[in-house]
Amino acid sequence: MSFFGKIFSKIFPSANAAEVVAAPPAPAADSAASASAPAVAAPPPAIPLGDVAPILDAMPGAAALNWRTSIVDLLKLVGLDSSLAARKELATEFTYSGSDEPGSAAWNVWLHRQVMSRIAANGGTIPPELRD
Repeated sequence: MSFFGKIFSKIFPSANAAEVVAAPPAPAADSAASASAPAVAAPPPAIPLGDVAPILDAMPGAAALNWRTSIVDLLKLVGLDSSLAARKELATEFTYSGSDEPGSAAWNVWLHRQVMSRIAANGGTIPPELRD
């Protein structure tokens, strides 16, 4: 199972993690060319998924963690390894191609937003401020 699949299954334990797609969410159609290109749809989730924020807020220890903006705290909250090596693995899975130093604030913000966007792309409901 992919690292992202592990995150997803911790948030939605009854979802079929084998159907989770770590591919980037489809870009917004902002030109005629992209509007005419067929979108690659993620497989439908095995069950209806809900709002991610209330699920994470209800997890033990959520009040002491800043999971809404910190990838480290998000990984700690769901019980996964939050080390730099683990986050590098996740960034590799998401094909990070930026120039920010791994572990830097900008890199971690990018990683957190990618996780949130991909949860939304797989059927989870994420408030816009956590995705974009």
